[in-house]
Amino acid sequence: MKRTVAVVTLGCARNEVDSEELAGRLAADGWTLVDDVESAEVALVNTCGFIESAKKDSIDTLLEANSLKGHGVTRAVVAVGCMAERYGNLLAEELPETDAILGFDDYKDISARLQAIIAGESHKSHVPRDRRALLPIAPVDRADARESEEFSRKRLGTAPWAPLKIASGCDRRCSFCAIPYFRGSFISRRPTDIIKEARWLAENGVTELFLVSENTTSYGKDLGDLQLMEKILPDIAALPGVERVRLSYLQPAEMRPTLIQAMIATDKTAPYFDLSFQHTSPTVLRRMRRFGDSEKFLHLISQVRAVSPEAGIRSNFIVGFPGETQADFDDLADFITKAKLDAVGVFGYSDEDNTEALNLSDKVDADVIAQRVETLSSLADEMVSLRAQARIGENVRVLIEDEELQEGRAAHQGPEVDGTTSFIGTNYKVGQYVDAVVIDSMGADLVAKPL
Repeated sequence: MKRTVAVVTLGCARNEVDSEELAGRLAADGWTLVDDVESAEVALVNTCGFIESAKKDSIDTLLEANSLKGHGVTRAVVAVGCMAERYGNLLAEELPETDAILGFDDYKDISARLQAIIAGESHKSHVPRDRRALLPIAPVDRADARESEEFSRKRLGTAPWAPLKIASGCDRRCSFCAIPYFRGSFISRRPTDIIKEARWLAENGVTELFLVSENTTSYGKDLGDLQLMEKILPDIAALPGVERVRLSYLQPAEMRPTLIQAMIATDKTAPYFDLSFQHTSPTVLRRMRRFGDSEKFLHLISQVRAVSPEAGIRSNFIVGFPGETQADFDDLADFITKAKLDAVGVFGYSDEDNTEALNLSDKVDADVIAQRVETLSSLADEMVSLRAQARIGENVRVLIEDEELQEGRAAHQGPEVDGTTSFIGTNYKVGQYVDAVVIDSMGADLVAKPL
């Protein structure tokens, strides 16, 4: 019997890839994928467990899906994703109305799991564990542990861009981050598998490939070649149908001149640098178990702009980290003023389970954190607006993503989180690339005129 399932995705682009891989496995086993939870027998909610606000969104989505049971065709609600993996049986106890909490190890047998749930069988949720222990400590020893890949993916949308996962996990030990605990240690995908999937995406209407991982600058280290990204970029960009390749999540401490050069020199690779600075005070960064300082980060930015003045540079910052003084915060604000970034994300620190920062002393008062978030966000918005304003007169190539708004993204603008570029009085179709000149700006957004 045909079963219907709706996949609901929360969180980052890496989750989007996971959802499409789950959809591919389900479709291959006869499930019918539908867009709306109301018309699905099973609501499969791919949760996010990164920060408190994301966890709240995940819980709210699960509760909303559960409220549909008994009023239509929806018979079961199943949680997957980072929050499900991170909390397992603990989440099941908190949300007994949810029919199952599945971990990453259930993904390969997702169809059988859902069939069993529909049949009324109970599922015993996993006990959360430190997934870093599943792989050898030394990256070069992980080759034998790498399982052979069986390609399975089905697109859940029609956007002209798509994320392409190049690795999973992370070896860094940032004291505020729990991702390595529930995602595991860093492991690269083989170049042949990446290129195979990139080709499939291009054949299915994708022209911009967004390379995603927890740490793109580490790609290849467990394959014995830390410059492997520089080598496969030209192969990915040369695939028929590919018009733009974009890299995400670059660690400043791991950036190297060869990678900067490859990103700028490789045809069709967007000059887009998603640099995870997080803070600029040396004291705060060391407590975060990160490297660098304001001077080093400004130097890295100057290196990028020396070879590509029009490159887009974005970053995220955490304020109110334990021990952050007013002087530390002022150092960060001064950096934001000088860096002239294209996009800035500002987050207030919050305690996270299974992180070192949870037990650090000198916690900053919640009211102080809120005030600093507001102050830095306001400053960041002002600086980003000035950076966008400086692009007036600049030539851009825009990928149209919204036909009604005549809106899309230039090469320096990443999907969903950065600004957009729009046209007035045009009639472009989604998926078109338009060469244009910037004539105006509004905050981070640009207005352009076709050349």
